[in-house]
Amino acid sequence: MKIIIAILIFSIIILFHELGHFLLAKKNGVRVNEFCLGLGPTLFGITKGETKYSIKLLPFGGACMMEGEDGESSDEGAFNNKSVWARISVVAAGPIFNFIMAWVFALIIMICVGFDKPVLTDVIDGYPAQEAGMQAGDEIISINGRKIHFYREVSMYSFFHAGEEATVVFERDGKQMEVTITPKLDEESGSYLYGFTGSSARQRGSAGETITHSFYEVKYWINYTVDSLKYLVSGKASVNQLNGPVGLVKNIGDVYEQSKDSGGLYLALLSMLNMCIFISANLGVMNLLPIPALDGGRLVFLIIEAIRGKRVDPEKEGMVHFVGLMLLMALMVFVMFNDIRNIL
Repeated sequence: MKIIIAILIFSIIILFHELGHFLLAKKNGVRVNEFCLGLGPTLFGITKGETKYSIKLLPFGGACMMEGEDGESSDEGAFNNKSVWARISVVAAGPIFNFIMAWVFALIIMICVGFDKPVLTDVIDGYPAQEAGMQAGDEIISINGRKIHFYREVSMYSFFHAGEEATVVFERDGKQMEVTITPKLDEESGSYLYGFTGSSARQRGSAGETITHSFYEVKYWINYTVDSLKYLVSGKASVNQLNGPVGLVKNIGDVYEQSKDSGGLYLALLSMLNMCIFISANLGVMNLLPIPALDGGRLVFLIIEAIRGKRVDPEKEGMVHFVGLMLLMALMVFVMFNDIRNIL
């Protein structure tokens, strides 16, 4: 059951991403040859108008296949025969739809359980926060210029910037104060600590707070993804820690089982929504990276075209995307092998 739920969630997120491409393609008069869920051989398909709608054998991924997307076509509805701004909107729509989906799920969670305020519940004796004069009840506003809206953002920032000096802005009795602290290494846990604690307990806010904090929730996961990439590129994390589709399906299934066992179906549902926010925001960010074959790589060529007023040689662009695709496929095989090894 948990595997079915995990695959369903992953498929819905991918499908919504491709739906963004599909809807903007249709709006701009681009001919869509096939809109499919999954990869590999076709299990089922029907044709309506100019488009074939199909379900593939492998329940990972999906595609919106447009006429003339990767080659020349004389068809009036071919992707490459549309204006550069029309093509930019079609390509950008996929990641944007991922962020929209993440926001909708975040809004549901905020309505149901609220959010965790970045308010301190205690300061630890002998640690920098106490020495700087911070107290229980202080509300964190920002750390080194990064706005803080949830207490868990403090933990995230501390993890990705372990040991770094931090300028902390906080509010006490309606007045903002600022201190600079250097986290202290806790020998027992091996972690660098500022020396204050907060609560992960959530509380509901007003309608306005609920809406704005749903945006902050998406921003939180975008920051998490970007910081994780920086962490990986800097060599602080190993590529062996990367998760692919197999690993994600397992993680989703594990979270579902744990949540259901500890809090019943309601908590399991909220946990699944939270996973959807993370995966959807993550997919949006990853697809905007300027990597050939991804949406971000295609946007780079389109932006260059918009600036110079002339297309990049299609053959050269196609070759760049082909090489990028081969490298991505090799990475996918490696990550999938790593997922299977970790599971076994």
